[in-house]
Amino acid sequence: MSVVLHWFLPTSGDGRTVVERFHANRSLGGPAQRGPDIDYLAQVAVAAERNGFEGVLTPTGTWCEDAWLTTAALIARTERLKFLVAFRPGVISPTLAAQMAATYQRISGGRLLLNVVTGGDSIEQQRFGDWLDHDQRYERTDEFLHVVRAVWSGRPVDFSGTHYQVAGATALAAPSPVPPVYFGGSSDAALPVAARRADVYLTWGEPPASVAEKIARVRALAGDRPIRFGIRLHTISRDTSAEAWREAEKLLEALDPVQVERAQAQLRASQSVGQQRMVALHGGDLSKGVRGLEIHPGLWAGIGLVRGGAGTALVGSHAEVADLIEEYHSLGIDEFVLSGYPHLEEAYWFGEGVRPELVRRGCVGSSGLPGEGEVALEPVVVRA
Repeated sequence: MSVVLHWFLPTSGDGRTVVERFHANRSLGGPAQRGPDIDYLAQVAVAAERNGFEGVLTPTGTWCEDAWLTTAALIARTERLKFLVAFRPGVISPTLAAQMAATYQRISGGRLLLNVVTGGDSIEQQRFGDWLDHDQRYERTDEFLHVVRAVWSGRPVDFSGTHYQVAGATALAAPSPVPPVYFGGSSDAALPVAARRADVYLTWGEPPASVAEKIARVRALAGDRPIRFGIRLHTISRDTSAEAWREAEKLLEALDPVQVERAQAQLRASQSVGQQRMVALHGGDLSKGVRGLEIHPGLWAGIGLVRGGAGTALVGSHAEVADLIEEYHSLGIDEFVLSGYPHLEEAYWFGEGVRPELVRRGCVGSSGLPGEGEVALEPVVVRA
């Protein structure tokens, strides 16, 4: 199976340094240099589309703009780009979510992908009025996805569970196509839910050996049920390895030790097993230096010093980054959800550098973009 590439919409702001906006953050760093207004986000979305990305992940939380509304506004600003909309089961009813997804598919022409975020930070969850503990949230997600998929079948649904009771639940019409469900979570409570309900299991960027172990666990739980695998990473690719590592060094140099200390104190308190695995990769140690935070050849943990969630980046020349993507792909990873600071410029560095390399290797199908076997006869105009 070919590699599928996705990008990221920075709906909490963007800049040339690591923008520290995540979950229940109480230790905000410097303000984003670029606010998440719709015109800037449209530039990022169009850049992703022009550079051959399949879709863009849009996060969810009180620290960013709403994913449903933001991406719906970008449908008319793009042509084929899909939107991987993150949302939380605990703050919306499953019947309404099924209805929203079906409507989105009709108005977008089938460009919705769904990223279910169960939630791993109790402070952030409580902001939404959700007081369940970690394992209960995954139990609720299991019921939620059962009801959503049942509503999409087109028949009235009756369901009585621990967290949801619905009678005669329906939507106007089933979505066409049915949007695939992306699901993340590293805990013992999360993996069985992923195996039962997800189309794509997403993991944050851990070293290949750790990723292989997680894939094996989910596959064993899924049995004969088909499931695909994806990974969430940042990327810093340049014409040479030295240039890429210098860019990583610039990001590290911009971090204040007090900012790192405060962010790490919060991240260590998270209930998320995945977040704890991210923290363990670097130990919150800013003094290691840029190459001291390289946890696998080309895999850099420096971003996770202040950013919650995905905290690792692929760093190197375009060929080296392609090598690491191939390594993950050989383990069973088919979908790569990527990002970089700033998201607009890094979309072009990757799209014009790494993607053609992946096309030459047969990992990604050619879409006729410049640099993929065709000559651009007219300059590409990027719409705002």
